[in-house]
Amino acid sequence: MIDLRHAFGFHREPFPQDVPSNALYPIPGLKALTERFQHALQLGLITVITGEVGAGKSTSLRHVASTLHPAEYRLLAVIATTGTLLDLLRQICLEMGTPPRSSLAVLSRTVRDLLTDIRRKKQTPLLVVDEAHLLRFEVFAQLHTLTQFAFDSQTLMPLVLACQSSLLDRLLFHTSRPLASRVVGRSHLEVLSLDDMRGYLVHHLQLAAGRDPDSAAAQRAADLLSDAAVVAIHQGSGGLLRRANHLAKGALMAAAREHCSQVAAEHVRLAATEIL
Repeated sequence: MIDLRHAFGFHREPFPQDVPSNALYPIPGLKALTERFQHALQLGLITVITGEVGAGKSTSLRHVASTLHPAEYRLLAVIATTGTLLDLLRQICLEMGTPPRSSLAVLSRTVRDLLTDIRRKKQTPLLVVDEAHLLRFEVFAQLHTLTQFAFDSQTLMPLVLACQSSLLDRLLFHTSRPLASRVVGRSHLEVLSLDDMRGYLVHHLQLAAGRDPDSAAAQRAADLLSDAAVVAIHQGSGGLLRRANHLAKGALMAAAREHCSQVAAEHVRLAATEIL
């Protein structure tokens, strides 16, 4: 197994999944997404984040969630499934450290009581549902009931739905209208342009080389990818971050095997044969 740190003098593995929130590359749309997120938070309503698979939805969520002060907000993060509303409520209970119940009526009351208790402690509960496009129609028809309080004169918690664009079709369905009517913002993460892809790749290579972008190691890292390699990664990934990460890392490994000091387009093509 090739050690990229040794091959290219990196301090850490390039293109990891666990990049600290304060070190993420500011992809286009992140600022607008953050603003819509904060707007929905202030109103206690719903914001929707869409994007293709690998466009950076989960990473962007991690970034905006990191801006929340833990004394003011209680983050409840769940990953959607194709299960029932009962399954979703059980996930929420587990997030709050409470054993889930078996009855939908009892579980719904338990969750509402827990949310009300968070409010009494001067905190705002925030439910973030990742992969929300997996939710059933019947869940969309009832999900809004978790957010309303006192005959809908108040809201118990804001809600963030992160999903593929197919969710928008589900929200247009007539049974989803009560939920859709509470959406106050929608952000769509576009694929990266060639210039943004170049900036993204250089940013991550410099992170691997060291935090100081002006250091000699960081400057060498910025030159690791040839212009042709950047174009090949952009074309091969379709501008999607996850696939770009895989291609860039695979291309670095291919270059290291050949003891090349710079990644060429051919190395990207070799990497492309290894991923789906």
